[in-house]
Amino acid sequence: MLVAYERIHGWCERFGARHGGHTRAESGGLVRLTGADGAVAEYVAEAPPTRFGLILVRRGGYAIGLVESKRIVASKCGTRYVQGRTKAGGWSQQRYARRRANQADELAAAAGEAVHRVLGAATPLLAYGGGDRRLVDAAVDTSRVRGLTHADRWLDIGEPRRKTLDAASEQVRAVSIELNELA
Repeated sequence: MLVAYERIHGWCERFGARHGGHTRAESGGLVRLTGADGAVAEYVAEAPPTRFGLILVRRGGYAIGLVESKRIVASKCGTRYVQGRTKAGGWSQQRYARRRANQADELAAAAGEAVHRVLGAATPLLAYGGGDRRLVDAAVDTSRVRGLTHADRWLDIGEPRRKTLDAASEQVRAVSIELNELA
């Protein structure tokens, strides 16, 4: 479960109200709330980054953004056609596979150029990826940008568009809470 960083205090109060009160234990940055009824919620207590990059790539499109103080200050989005799989066999299947590979390479190159334009001057920078990992890695490799550090959290995204950048920015700033079966 994701909760906006600014709302975590209120969420903890409501957790206690729903579960007959709660105790709070913190160890090494991990916060554990235990309700009177046995419900448990755990999250890492850390402030979200105030400046980070977003590299979102899926077959068919990309969205690259630079976030500073909760706002996307620079972005570039684009689309590229990548053919889906076909049921053709033999030579046709091989031809279509080569075509898909070439189209995916073109998409990665276009996304890499956008990474260079949007994030290149902002390095060193923590960057969050989302979508197709192979395409994100290929875009970063072709971007020629050094100083990007990949974040551990991988973002779950839809089609990479401008509105997807907004949702991904909120997802990065949110606190991930793990709940047990009683919560």
